Amino acid sequence: MKTVFHDLGRSSGAISMRLSYPEHVRYRCEKCAQCCGDTENRVRSILLLKSDVTRISEKTTVQPSAFARKIAGFEPYLYRMRKTPDRRCVFLEKTSCSIYAIRPLICRFYPFRLNPGPDGYVFEYTDECPGIGKGPQLTRAFFTALFNTFTDARERI
Repeated sequence: MKTVFHDLGRSSGAISMRLSYPEHVRYRCEKCAQCCGDTENRVRSILLLKSDVTRISEKTTVQPSAFARKIAGFEPYLYRMRKTPDRRCVFLEKTSCSIYAIRPLICRFYPFRLNPGPDGYVFEYTDECPGIGKGPQLTRAFFTALFNTFTDARERI
C-alpha cells in the first residue's frame, strides 16, 4: 500500500490528508458485466447518491422510481438501483451499460472502493473482478483522479 498526501484545495480552503492506494496493481475492464448483477456467490447492491439519481433521470428522461428505490442506513447513498428479474442492473444491455457515460459513482469506482481511514482515505479492491492483474499498472494519477471524482460528487450532495 502506498500512501501519499493529497491536497484537497476546495472552496473551503486547502486540507491535506493521506490517500492510500494499492501499489503495483494492474487493471483493465474485461467488459464481462459481472459487477452489474448478482452472481452465484454474491448479491450486489448498486448504491446511488442523490446526484446519481438526478443525473440519470435528467439524461434518460426515466423517472427515478423506475430504476431506483429509496433506502436508509447507507448514507451518503440514498437509493439502490433496481434489478431485472434475472438480477442484473436495469441499465445493462447484454454486457454493455446503456448509461456508461453517466453511470453512478459506485460503478465508476469498481473494482475499487474508498474507505475512510484514521487520517484520510484508503483505496482497496476486490480480486473477484477478472480485470484485476490485467492491463496497465495503475499510478498515483489514476487514484488521484478517482478520488477527485469522489470529492466532486460529495460536494454535490
